[in-house]
Amino acid sequence: MDDKLVTLAIRTYHRAQMIKTVLQEEGIETVIHNLNLENPEMAVGVRVRIKESDLPRALKIVEEMESAWEEETPAKESKTVLIPIDFADQVTKTIDFGFKMAENISAEVVFLYVYFSPAFTISMNNDLSTYSISDSELLRRIISSANADVENMGNQIKKRIKSGDLPNINFKFELKEGVPEDQILDYCKKYKPDLVVMGSRGKKISNELLGSVTAEVMESCASPVFAVPIMTKQESFSELKKIAFITNFDQKDLIAVDKVISTFNNPDMELCFIHASDSKQPWDEILLSGIKVYFSNHYPNLKTNYELVESTESPEKINEFIEKMQIDVLAFNTRRKKLFARIFNPGLAYKMIYSSNIPLFVTHV
Repeated sequence: MDDKLVTLAIRTYHRAQMIKTVLQEEGIETVIHNLNLENPEMAVGVRVRIKESDLPRALKIVEEMESAWEEETPAKESKTVLIPIDFADQVTKTIDFGFKMAENISAEVVFLYVYFSPAFTISMNNDLSTYSISDSELLRRIISSANADVENMGNQIKKRIKSGDLPNINFKFELKEGVPEDQILDYCKKYKPDLVVMGSRGKKISNELLGSVTAEVMESCASPVFAVPIMTKQESFSELKKIAFITNFDQKDLIAVDKVISTFNNPDMELCFIHASDSKQPWDEILLSGIKVYFSNHYPNLKTNYELVESTESPEKINEFIEKMQIDVLAFNTRRKKLFARIFNPGLAYKMIYSSNIPLFVTHV
């Protein structure tokens, strides 16, 4: 059986050429596909392909290369809020929250639009004619359409800023070719935005836990992520007053809560600490009370309280608590998981993105 070619990575043309050079020096045959031969620089995302048998060794080499490249990344000079967009219906609400949160932390906004270009030639056949679109022409059309969408959105945002509907802060667009969740995570890994604001679909009838870009980013992103469900009742940032934070009494939760307070920074904020307890343990209540006292001392103007719930791993129990306490935002700190672990043991972020209609704020401290 032939040793088939597989895609190792999707990278920029210049980065792909660097990877190809190093791999070939290591004796790994490498080819680049989906390349616009007339204008190589236009191929924003090209595919680095190798033999399947070389995949384990190639992955290790590329991982070491990109780790070295990350160390060379210059330190960021200003705060940024990243807003990935796909021009869906909920993008307006996501922009509203993103701009207000950027204003709150004195940051600029970066919009990231990820488009996908097929790796194959499109052809159409019928009884009368046959025609095809070359990869280079298709790529030009995709990029042209993406630029038109971005220009249109940019003009709309400028109008809203001029009318006072949005805060007057700097914003820019980044266009990337590839898989959305991969490009978002790569961007965050390289540029370390202070916050990622994304739209989500919220409650779904299906129990399927795979396939959501927002869920993937929330589980794996090093930056804090704020997810805005399309069906959320909250219409403006000023309405986000009552925030529930799930705690497991980890010391890192103190850092995560501080991030919550500085991000939302609302004078009317009320913070409710919740912890899971299958049976009532006096020590749990003592610890919760201690956390409440700690933040009352450090933030004297902040309203705080605490609750014990039956389980913080069950979306149903959390949603019951949210409805009972009329919570506006659910926040928690979570550990990043590898893909294998996310498939067979999805974390709370994965579960809640499909079962909640209130915004979620997730940190990875």
